[in-house]
Amino acid sequence: MGRIEAAKRTIILQMSLIGLVFQTIMYVYVWYKVYNDIMQSGMWRSFHRKGFWLLAAVYFILLLFFTTTYGGLKVGYLKPMDVFFSQLISLLCTNVVSYFQISLLSLGLVTPYPLMLMMLGQIVVSAVWTYVSHKLYQRFFPPKKLLFISGGRPTEDILKKFETRRDKYKIVRCAAESDGLEALEQEIVSCYDGVVLWDINTAIRNKLLKFCYSRSIRVYMMPKIPDIMIKGSDQLHLFDTPILLTREYAMTIEQRVVKRLIDIVCALILMIVTSPFMIVTAVAIKLYDGGPVLYKQVRCTRDMREFRILKFRSMRTDAEKDGVARLAAKNDDRITPIGRFIRKVRIDELPQLFNILSGEMSFIGPRPERPEIIRQYQEDMPEFTFRTKVKAGLAGYAQVYGKYNTTPYDKLKLDLFYIENYSVWLDLKLMLLTLKILFQAESTEGVEENQTTAMKNQDANNQDTKDQDMKKEEEKD
Repeated sequence: MGRIEAAKRTIILQMSLIGLVFQTIMYVYVWYKVYNDIMQSGMWRSFHRKGFWLLAAVYFILLLFFTTTYGGLKVGYLKPMDVFFSQLISLLCTNVVSYFQISLLSLGLVTPYPLMLMMLGQIVVSAVWTYVSHKLYQRFFPPKKLLFISGGRPTEDILKKFETRRDKYKIVRCAAESDGLEALEQEIVSCYDGVVLWDINTAIRNKLLKFCYSRSIRVYMMPKIPDIMIKGSDQLHLFDTPILLTREYAMTIEQRVVKRLIDIVCALILMIVTSPFMIVTAVAIKLYDGGPVLYKQVRCTRDMREFRILKFRSMRTDAEKDGVARLAAKNDDRITPIGRFIRKVRIDELPQLFNILSGEMSFIGPRPERPEIIRQYQEDMPEFTFRTKVKAGLAGYAQVYGKYNTTPYDKLKLDLFYIENYSVWLDLKLMLLTLKILFQAESTEGVEENQTTAMKNQDANNQDTKDQDMKKEEEKD
């Protein structure tokens, strides 16, 4: 299995380099045929051949950076359309940067049309590369046959998610921890490519994990909250015994200062760039029904401190006349036509730049929830307040890797991954990835019509039992 995975990574790396080289060759051709002549009267004379190859190398590095960041090279890991879309975003970012680079060398703005035509050709190359790469991957690496082991809780939701990736995984058999440890170990060594350990008792899970590890069997495991805390811990070597340290605070003072500086600079730049869109949006909302332009709502940030979040109003003025706090549902009739558009393109979130400047929010962090909804979650999940260990954010880990209707418990886990593994680079990466999800409609998918929170119907029916069991189990951990 190890040699197969090494061969797989080698093949994917080779395919990735081939795609990037083709894209760079197209840039080099356009740059040499068009922009080279423009630069002859400027700074270009001092570059000659070495400067030519230097700019080509810069383009390749930029393309590699953006493509890696957005996941455009994850053939087999992401769906083909996701890979293709990631490459489109990467090409757009790279070509925009390259345009300003060429303009800087030309001492003035140059015509962008050659680069635009080049990008159309690059899109065709990207589509062909994605299709061929996916077909080759499917041919040489068929879906992994997995054994699914679960506890006594419902598994329909996660099995449906595995079903959406039949190109990568195939659940051959489902087993339960009630089958017994010996029976499970005998089943594991049968004929599977991997094992899924899903929401089972920690003691049994640890034994099965060590059993699989000793036999080099791949394991896919649902992490519990303590697992995420341990993942973000520091390794100490004070003695000859390893020690893991989980800190009582999320960020160091240095990290907080840098994060605040990034927030201020980025908020000011975005306010200037997006001011025309905000003015047009404000006028459109006012003309539609004469109601207020901004929607102010009490939310919670770090340490459960309350503040008023600012948004462009996207719903009717009487959207919550019954006094019940609820999330937006699928096809929610409370949303106005203008509101539906600005929610889809995320313009409704722009006024939160003022919340960021005032220090109530950050660019990246767990999304702020309403106090009453937090109280609802806390009835079943007291750990939900763990999300407030850091300042609330305009975008976050759960928004990039989850959806609007992701269950609260999963959102909590995603946000804890961010909190426990924080770094400035992680913030910058999530900022870049946020640009990608702006164009993905599924990330704004509403909850079911009869839901007031993000809890799914099945989860709501079983939540009390589930979380009581989970709390008892984690107390044992």
